[in-house]
Amino acid sequence: MGSYKDPNHGSDDVVENLVQRLRLYKPTPVSDETQFSVKRAAVLVCIFQGNNGDLRVILTKRSSSLSSHSGEVALPGGKQEETDIDDIQTALREAKEEIGLEPSLVNVVTVLEPIVTKHRMIVVPVVGILSDTKAFDPCPCADEVEAIFDAPLEMFLKDENRWAEEKEWKGEKYLLHYFDYEAEDGKYLIWAFTAGVLIRVASIVYQRPPAFLELRPRFWDMAITGDIPKP
Repeated sequence: MGSYKDPNHGSDDVVENLVQRLRLYKPTPVSDETQFSVKRAAVLVCIFQGNNGDLRVILTKRSSSLSSHSGEVALPGGKQEETDIDDIQTALREAKEEIGLEPSLVNVVTVLEPIVTKHRMIVVPVVGILSDTKAFDPCPCADEVEAIFDAPLEMFLKDENRWAEEKEWKGEKYLLHYFDYEAEDGKYLIWAFTAGVLIRVASIVYQRPPAFLELRPRFWDMAITGDIPKP
């Protein structure tokens, strides 16, 4: 298991204020025609209050034996199944399967705008709060998860331990962000899609933009415009 530890309960006011603020967030409406046009997935951005009162997010390191994105840092989540009634159920189901997080422990407070990947998959970030950290007994699925750890959410707004790589898609440039993070059990590199989601979530939670140029790819917002290209 990674560096996830059982933090002491912090101020209830901090968590409650966060819950109320996130519940007021209104995502941009999505074009109806994109709802079922491509494959769909969801990830869980699970936030809790750490020992020092800071807000932290639960992350995983994917198993090195996986056929895709092996060994990379990711948010708990995965593809939507036919039995899932919505994106929230997808995210919670996957989190339980991957890290043993019971859905009843997560207070889902908002769902962000869907993101379209370069592989034409719609991924929906579901934001939830874990208040009772002592009730969470991390149990990584050995086939999928190599480690479970947590990182401070605010780091994704700071221009520290960060670097970026310029990419291009259909003639338009965008930045791929990389964040180096050292936990108690080792060093992790949080980058690409996961970093992009956490930059967005941190911007909403702390109500300020990052201290660096974000320049996200245009295809990320294609679920909103309905302009998802055919394969």
